[in-house]
Amino acid sequence: MAGGITDTGELYSPYVGLVYMFNLIVGTGALTMPKAFATAGWLVSLILILFLGFMSYMTTTFVMEAMAAANAQLRWKRMEKHKEDDDEDSSSGVSDSDVLLQDGYERSETRPILSVQRRGSLNIFEITERVEMGQMASMFFNKVGVNLFYFCIIIYLYGDLAIYAAAVPVSLMQVTCSITGNHSCGVGDGTKYNDTDKCWGPIRRIDAYRLYLAAFTLLLGPFTFFNVQKTKYLQIMTSLMRWIAFVIMIILALIRIGKGEGEGHPPLAQLSGIRNLFGVCVYSFMCQHSLPSLITPISKKQHVNKLVLLDYILILGFYSLLSFTAIYCFRNETLMDMYTLNFTNCDIINVAFIRYFLGLFPVFTISTNFPIIAVTLRNNWKTLFHREGGTYPWVVDRIVFPAITLIPPVLVAVCTHDLESLVGITGAYAGNGIQYIIPAFLAYCSRKDTQLVFGSGTVNKHLSPFRHTFWIWFVLFWGLSCFVFVTANIILSETKL
Repeated sequence: MAGGITDTGELYSPYVGLVYMFNLIVGTGALTMPKAFATAGWLVSLILILFLGFMSYMTTTFVMEAMAAANAQLRWKRMEKHKEDDDEDSSSGVSDSDVLLQDGYERSETRPILSVQRRGSLNIFEITERVEMGQMASMFFNKVGVNLFYFCIIIYLYGDLAIYAAAVPVSLMQVTCSITGNHSCGVGDGTKYNDTDKCWGPIRRIDAYRLYLAAFTLLLGPFTFFNVQKTKYLQIMTSLMRWIAFVIMIILALIRIGKGEGEGHPPLAQLSGIRNLFGVCVYSFMCQHSLPSLITPISKKQHVNKLVLLDYILILGFYSLLSFTAIYCFRNETLMDMYTLNFTNCDIINVAFIRYFLGLFPVFTISTNFPIIAVTLRNNWKTLFHREGGTYPWVVDRIVFPAITLIPPVLVAVCTHDLESLVGITGAYAGNGIQYIIPAFLAYCSRKDTQLVFGSGTVNKHLSPFRHTFWIWFVLFWGLSCFVFVTANIILSETKL
């Protein structure tokens, strides 16, 4: 996420890219969406998710446009370097034929860039090199902008790790306490449990949660001190488990509603729930930071904007299906922060294996992602403080950076396990910056740089459909408005308490 230009990787077809993007976006955030829908009301939720899906698609096209502009600038710099090298060769003494060839090359170099593009087989704006967001920020932003970018991405990754660090112990606590307690058929039966309630023996639920958090930290925390990456087979396994879990939950909810056993009566609108719904939706549509590694390997990019639009339509349909079946199947007060836990109740499903599979599903998938995100955050810290030609002392590189990566999210998870609030705040603040503010500025600055380098007549072949400057200012205004609204809502809520 922080790095510069990295290997493109193995190419794949546009439709494989569509599947990868679907899997990337539909992740853990989707599991907190049903509760957010229930607290905000079905009509407000439907309107907001449609609008936020549209906004996320718009900023996705902004990032793809900036990727194309970054590729063009890198390609142009290489052309300029070749020209300088050839000039040096010609001045050092070459044959007449070489001078003629060089003269022809210089004439082609001094032509308008569009004429060079028409004659060449490769469009200068073709996305062939993977330029990460950190590198694009360095290319198009000033020093202050680059530092703000890294600050935003670091805060978002901290929020991500805190959500993961809380979600795994919560799931383990709920499942194991239901097994060892008097409520052996699960926690999704509508009974509300306090943190001080007994889990097993003298151990309270909050004690069990903290024990699992400590075990989770001890088992996965050490990976922060090393380099890990997600393998293709691990990605396939976690994606398969995720889709099996989502399909099972939707089918079970539909069966229950079809039998007339649905207990949900969601309100039309409840403004107090909008803050968390906004954060959850932003978090659930997050993909902008991973677009370079996702879009670059696509073999044919002529219709990539249309494919991305199709992906967003499918994702909107999926989120709506998951959330609406949930809010009409379960009463608002019984919906859990982690939706999978609603299916650990015997009344919903009497097959023990499925109950435990759904209850422990977040444990398997999140545990594989935690080390990857931790290493990404550690590398962002290194990049932020890196100075050209400098190296870090061993203690700073191997101890300090991993420690400041791991300790803060674990402390947050110790203080709270309210997943809906964690997801809501992460999405509403850092997610707001990554999904709206940064892409809008990338589009604006890359357009200015493209005009300066190539001239005003040059057209980026991956120019966003939302090419008018109005859309950039609209996104920036929306992002700022959301920041103000969420902050005001939190202050007012705290004042009432």
